[in-house]
Amino acid sequence: MHVFIMARTLLFLVLLLLWAGNASAQQATDTPRKGEGISAFLKRNGRPGKAYHKEFLKLNEKRLRGKEELLLGVKYILPPLQDTEVEDGGKKKKKKKVVHEPLFGKKLDDVEIVSDRLKGACFYISSGHGGPDPGAIGRAGRHELHEDEYAYDVALRLARNLMQEGATVRIIIQDKKDGIRNDRYLKNSKRETCMGDPIPLNQVARLKQRSDKINELYAKDRKQFNYCRAIFLHVDSRSKGEQIDVFFYHAPKSTQGKRLATGMRNTFQAKYDRHQPNRGFSGTVSERNLYVLRNTLPVGTYVELGNLQNTFDQRRFVLADNRQALAKWMTEAIISDYRK
Repeated sequence: MHVFIMARTLLFLVLLLLWAGNASAQQATDTPRKGEGISAFLKRNGRPGKAYHKEFLKLNEKRLRGKEELLLGVKYILPPLQDTEVEDGGKKKKKKKVVHEPLFGKKLDDVEIVSDRLKGACFYISSGHGGPDPGAIGRAGRHELHEDEYAYDVALRLARNLMQEGATVRIIIQDKKDGIRNDRYLKNSKRETCMGDPIPLNQVARLKQRSDKINELYAKDRKQFNYCRAIFLHVDSRSKGEQIDVFFYHAPKSTQGKRLATGMRNTFQAKYDRHQPNRGFSGTVSERNLYVLRNTLPVGTYVELGNLQNTFDQRRFVLADNRQALAKWMTEAIISDYRK
């Protein structure tokens, strides 16, 4: 009897040790990368959204500097992954996957992943100018239209659309306050940064900064993603009477860049043929030896969204629905290119 009790006690201790070992193994940890905030850190570890963020703060209360600042070299406990299925009236259904991105603004910062059509793809979205340089300036009545503000709004909309399709997106030029806006006339500011770094006024330094940042990210991303693309968004400035369609550039001798640019052009033409059949579409694709196309390592496409000085082209920018349509059509072209 005494032997039986000892054996049972020993078995209990073994099971207790195994349980403790499994519990410890399930408590995943990771160390942050340079410049990485909590949201980016959790997103990289497959734990996006407010719920994970809140749980992370509880688990790592004594490891954080201040309230929410990560320290390099410190191992942080990751919140347990949530069950992917929930009960709904006795039936099981997949839980919605949500990515949290504060740059989109408070009303749109939670991005629901609606498909995996771009899963495994990575994008670098860079809007032109910013910070001390507003770019082209047009006028609509008494209002000034600044290139950097409208290019940035389209860039955010494009980034969000891509994320909804399962893509990983790096937003290169950032404004922590603006978010996606539905105003006709977007107020100008000098808050934009290159992922947190001040944007220099000097043109070459400015272009080098964003090219270097994309290359730095790409050096790591290329090991994880087979499809990486850089999209540069600008608004052209020409004579007031010249109405132009969206047109596209790719780097010289870039076969893949040309394919993506051509796919975008063809998508836009199909959309115009459908929605404005008598209008026609004259957008072009050409190679251009631009600094960012020449000096960024991932395949790139440079998009000019229209003439900021032209009254008819201005409708493409001042109407929020039109800015959303630009982002939607580019997303559709990108999905088609990714499938190839």
